[in-house]
Amino acid sequence: MRRRLVRLAVLAATVAVVLFGLPLAVAVTQYAQIYKLLDLERLADRAALRVAASLSDDGAPSAEELRDDATLTYLSVYDHDGAFVRGRGPDPADRFVDEALNGISAAGTDRDELVVAVPVTHDGEVVGAIRIAGPTRALLWPVAAAWAGLVGLAVLAVGVVWLIARRQAVKLARPLEELTEAAQRLGDGDFAVRLAAVDVLEIDAAGNSLNRTAARLDDLLARERAFSAEASHQLRTPLTSLRLRLETALDGTSEELRSAVTAGLRSAERIEHTIDELLSLARDTRSDVAPVDVGRFVGEAVQQRSADFTAVRRDLRTVIEPEAPHASVSVAALRQVLAVLLDNSLEHGAGTVEVTVRDAGDVVAVDVSDEGPGISLPDSALFERRSASAAGTGIGLALARRLAEAEGGHLRLARPAPPVFTLLLRAADPH
Repeated sequence: MRRRLVRLAVLAATVAVVLFGLPLAVAVTQYAQIYKLLDLERLADRAALRVAASLSDDGAPSAEELRDDATLTYLSVYDHDGAFVRGRGPDPADRFVDEALNGISAAGTDRDELVVAVPVTHDGEVVGAIRIAGPTRALLWPVAAAWAGLVGLAVLAVGVVWLIARRQAVKLARPLEELTEAAQRLGDGDFAVRLAAVDVLEIDAAGNSLNRTAARLDDLLARERAFSAEASHQLRTPLTSLRLRLETALDGTSEELRSAVTAGLRSAERIEHTIDELLSLARDTRSDVAPVDVGRFVGEAVQQRSADFTAVRRDLRTVIEPEAPHASVSVAALRQVLAVLLDNSLEHGAGTVEVTVRDAGDVVAVDVSDEGPGISLPDSALFERRSASAAGTGIGLALARRLAEAEGGHLRLARPAPPVFTLLLRAADPH
C-alpha cells in the first residue's frame, strides 16, 4: 500500500510538472526568439543610419559601414530597387527585404535563420534596405540553458514530492495497517482490541466505529458469560431442593408423593422465574421500575424459602418495621440479591437467620444475619468475583453487589461476627 501511495503521488507530480512545464518551455522559446529578433532589429537600425548617406548618392557602403555588430550575425545592403549591393545576404532579395523596401520593418525565421530587414531612409525617402540574419541554434542558446534549468527544477520537484509522499505514506498506511490488524483480531474473537486516534478524520472515524463495535461485542460476551455463571449459581439451590424432595417422595406414601410433586412444581416455577429474571438483568432490558414495598416483598420471599431452612432444622424469621418506606428498585434484582444472601446463610452460616427491613433515612435497609462463626475476609476479597479465598464459587456475593449497585443501592458486610449483611436501597419518592 505504501508503494502504491508513493507511486500515485510521484505520478501526479510528474503529470503536473509536464502539463505546466511544456507550455512554459514553449513560452520561454517564443520569448527568447522575440527578444533576439528585437535585438537584431536594433542592430539593423544602427546599420541603416550608417549606410543611409552612401545609398542616397547611389554609392556602395564601405566594409566599415557594414561591419557586423555582434558575433554570429551578418549584414547585407540592398538599393531602392532591391538589387544586392554588398554583404552576405541572398541575391536576389527575399521577402523580408521586399517588405523593408516598402517602408515596413520585417522580422521572422527563414529555414534555420532569424532574419530582420529594415528600410534605409534619407530625407524621408526609402533609398534601400538593411538585412541582418543569424543561425537560430546559435542565437537561441539561452533557450537550451533555460530548458535545462526547467528540467532540473522538474526533477527536484518530483524528488521532493517523492520524499514527502514516503513520509505521508507511512503516516497513512500505518494506521490503516493497524486498522486491518484490529479488524482481523476482532474477527478472531479478541474484543479487547482498541485503536488510538491518528488525527486523520476518515481513519479515526473508521477506528471509532471499530472500537464501538468491539466494546459492544465485549460487553455482550461479558453479559452472556456472566449470565451462564450466575444462572448456574442461582439455579443450583432450587435444583438441589427439587431433587431432594423428589428423592424423598420415592420412599414415601402416595400422599407424601403428591405433596412432593406440588413442592416440586413450586420449585420449577421458581427456577423458571429465576431464569427470566437473570436474562432480563444480564441483557439490561428492564424498563423504569415502580416503587416496591420492600417489607411485603421480603415477607413473601422468606415464606417461600422457609421450607429450605426447615429441612435442615434451622429457623428463618423476619422483622419488618411498619414505617419502612418503599424502595425504587427492580423486583428481579431485589429477589436475586435476597436469594444470594439467604443461600449464603443457609450454606455457610449457622443457627437462626433473621431478615430485617428498616427505615435508614433516605434509604431502605435490609439486614440478613445469622449465628454463624463470622467472616474473616476483607471486604475487597469477600465481594470479589472468583476470589481465590472464597468459600464457595465466588460468584454469589459479587453478583449481589453488582445487582445492588446497578439499582443505585449498595451491599456491604455490616458486621463480621456474627455476620450481618446490609442491603441499602434508594427510598422511593412518596409523591
